[in-house]
Amino acid sequence: MADYRPYRVGILDFSDGRDFLQKPLEGVCREFRDSLRHKLESAGFEVHTGSEVIWQNDVAVREAKSLAAKDVDAVVFNYSVWAWPQYSRVAAQFLPQPIVMFSNVNPRYPGLVGMLAASGSLDQVGIKFSKTFGDISDSATFETLASQIRGIGAARRLRGETYCLFGGRSLGIDTTVIDPALWMKQFGIDVDHVDQFEVTRRAEIEIAKNERVKQAFEYLKKHVRKIHWTKPDAKFVLTEELLQKQLGMYYAMWDICSEFKYDFCGIKGQREMTEHYATCDVAEAFLNDPYHPTGEAKRPIVCSTEADGDAALTMEILSNIKHTPALFADVRHYHSELGVWDLCNSGEHATYFATGTFDPIANLAKTEFRPEGFYFPAGGASVYHIAAPGKVTLARCTRHDGEYVMTALHGEFMDYGEKENERVAAITQDNWPHAFAKFDCSPETFVSNFNANHIHAVYGDVIPELQQFCGAVDMKFKVLS
Repeated sequence: MADYRPYRVGILDFSDGRDFLQKPLEGVCREFRDSLRHKLESAGFEVHTGSEVIWQNDVAVREAKSLAAKDVDAVVFNYSVWAWPQYSRVAAQFLPQPIVMFSNVNPRYPGLVGMLAASGSLDQVGIKFSKTFGDISDSATFETLASQIRGIGAARRLRGETYCLFGGRSLGIDTTVIDPALWMKQFGIDVDHVDQFEVTRRAEIEIAKNERVKQAFEYLKKHVRKIHWTKPDAKFVLTEELLQKQLGMYYAMWDICSEFKYDFCGIKGQREMTEHYATCDVAEAFLNDPYHPTGEAKRPIVCSTEADGDAALTMEILSNIKHTPALFADVRHYHSELGVWDLCNSGEHATYFATGTFDPIANLAKTEFRPEGFYFPAGGASVYHIAAPGKVTLARCTRHDGEYVMTALHGEFMDYGEKENERVAAITQDNWPHAFAKFDCSPETFVSNFNANHIHAVYGDVIPELQQFCGAVDMKFKVLS
């Protein structure tokens, strides 16, 4: 499940190896270390500092091992004075990498000199690092440092996660299929498989119990803006029975992920579910949401439709960095007259995107359940809404000749008002959720460089974090903005 706990950051201080300088310089190191720690804590990071300023090799080993035992997501090497470079190299081998190196502005002491010399020592042996120099009270300097921590921390948190693949390749989409060995080697992620039959089996048990399904059913009837019920023999059908099946699938998938400790997942859906049972849209949307379909708060579980593993990977990275749900969508159409892309895919959008907040009542008040269309003859509800406006970062992990590449760009979700939103949505699909996005690049640049049909997004600018993440996992990074 998505881990929204604060990033756990370690700080180690480095100093001069001459014993007659160690004591006088210790106070200087502590002073600058404390200002760094307070700044990080005020921004929501969980901070762990070393107990000693490192001035000998044995101290470097002891402090690094102690910090590693605290399971930190990233480590800042702090340089306030001249520090012998060997200590950084000794300590780094025990700690998460890349190392985040920082030197505050302190002209009375050569802390910057120490950081630059230490970076050379790390570089000689292939230890990855990033460097920041500046006044920690300066917002731009701090945000540069914080983005490095978040990006490296996101890579660290992937290690040990497990991805659950419900089903297999959908509709012949090769870019959804992953190599479990490559995932383990590059990201430290294990991949497990569960047949879709287990989802339907458990769903039927949930429906028969009529406890959680009933509670969710009544909550949604009360809070969803409109449910477009149809007769059972309608061409495109949405009945109470079908919605209950979809809610049963949600609880089935939630229980499977909880029982087997799966961190994120993808489900095939097409064709078995969409032609013979019910669509997975309700289950997918609420797994990605920060609340159950009863409104009760929970941790989101990234879930990608069409069993798209690289979609789920991208979403998990974005979600871990931003601590919000991540969007899943097809790049459906470019409206040249508006200069806007229609990002749209069945019911896969978390209802979170209706307002961009964690408030289920506010989001559901802008959400409708509309009958599925001709693609999905089994029927059920599509979770229709328009994504709230705001600046976004869009991204996607793909593979070129067996090597991962992350493509990213800036964009903005647009809101044209209810009437115009409905008109534009109906041009492509009037029953699916939409995000109307302006991209920070030309349509030609995007199409020629983006090699996938699915794209993902979070609100805000996380390009710096994605760049740090890619450096940490040896992934090529391409920015289209």
